Amino acid sequence: MRRSAVAVSLAALVLLAGVPAAAQDRPAVVVTPGASRTFKVAVQDFLDTSAAPKPGRSAKFREYIENGLEFSGVVDALSHAAFLGPETSGALDGGRQVVCGDWSQIGADALVEGTLRVDTELVVDYRVWDATRCTRLARKRYRQPATADPAAVGRRIADDIVAAFLGVRGVSATELAFVSTRKGNTEIFVVGVDGSNPRAATANGSINAFPSWTPEGDGIVYTSYRHRDTPRLFLSSRGRGRPGRLLRSLRGGYAEYRGVYAPDGKSLLVVLSAPGAASDIYRVRPQGTKATALSRHRAIEVAPAWSPDGRQVAFASDRTGAPQIYLMSADGSNQRRLTFQGSYNSHPAWSPDGRWIAYESRIGGQFDIWLTDPEGSVSLPLVQHPRSDETPSWAPNSRKLAFSSRRRGRADIYVIDVNGENMRRITQGAGDNTSPSWGPFPR
Repeated sequence: MRRSAVAVSLAALVLLAGVPAAAQDRPAVVVTPGASRTFKVAVQDFLDTSAAPKPGRSAKFREYIENGLEFSGVVDALSHAAFLGPETSGALDGGRQVVCGDWSQIGADALVEGTLRVDTELVVDYRVWDATRCTRLARKRYRQPATADPAAVGRRIADDIVAAFLGVRGVSATELAFVSTRKGNTEIFVVGVDGSNPRAATANGSINAFPSWTPEGDGIVYTSYRHRDTPRLFLSSRGRGRPGRLLRSLRGGYAEYRGVYAPDGKSLLVVLSAPGAASDIYRVRPQGTKATALSRHRAIEVAPAWSPDGRQVAFASDRTGAPQIYLMSADGSNQRRLTFQGSYNSHPAWSPDGRWIAYESRIGGQFDIWLTDPEGSVSLPLVQHPRSDETPSWAPNSRKLAFSSRRRGRADIYVIDVNGENMRRITQGAGDNTSPSWGPFPR
């Protein structure tokens, strides 16, 4: 991976500038803008208070938490061999005091202790301590059905620990949707952002593309050719939404190429093409009513992306001859060109904090991932490689991005920090894996 020194410096400022003031004001851990640091955490084995404790259960649960911390890129778990204090937590109640010096002496910024019970329910209580000031940063309880995945609970705790340091939740418990040919057909798959638990979201044997999550994270909108070999929008749901075809009331014989829910979930941006016409971007309700054209133009208009507040839309258009990134208001007014560098720019993705728009840009013979601010005053490369990197998608905390790359020959999904560090490959196995869509925080 090649990155210029200027890009690295700017991206490092981006990484830390988004930390809320409340996180900096806490007396526990201070994050200095412009300075990158990895925090050290000692994680104890949680005390197993189950009626029938299972050997190794606590150690495995600690591993889930530590793996989630490692994924954050800013919080690392200390080696257990370095512990001066007990390796297993005590009871959290009863007035027991933490000996903070045992942990600060080994370089721990924080200590994580807790209890674990698996009977009729899975119940986890934990506390996070500032080891230097000996003050409590967080205490929380997770109560789940006994059949709940303990690995998922461990990752959520890891994300809470990251929030205790930065004021911004970690994302190890989130998921990615993507397109894959691993089973032969082009289907939609879902995977944990650490590569765990890959599974199919579609299995219709047709061509499926452009996955996008619902705001609640309980469904995925995608394009499929399963209906009369014509592109239509469908919903794969595991929540309240009815799975199946969307836009059922839409009239006019449009081809439906892509759909993206508004932040409030009440409407979608949809790429539609009337017979014999170029594609345009419409705003429409999920059932297909009240369709309003936002970008009527003879050019091809594609790849819409909402701003986090739902007031603006980024999109790609070739109205000047080659695709570039444009912005417009949510009603289609105030259209303006955003990118001027690069011969081919597409697939904009707006960061959840609203600060940046990521996009793919063709520089020379390959595509790279670039960032620009919504005013277009700053543009810089995030990922550059002789093999193309494409279709960026933001993590819900705006600190990481997913993208597709062919740097290993076939296409795979990668994740990278917004400062250009900690890149890792997420997908494994056969087939091409493309078009990642990063899901929201679990609820």
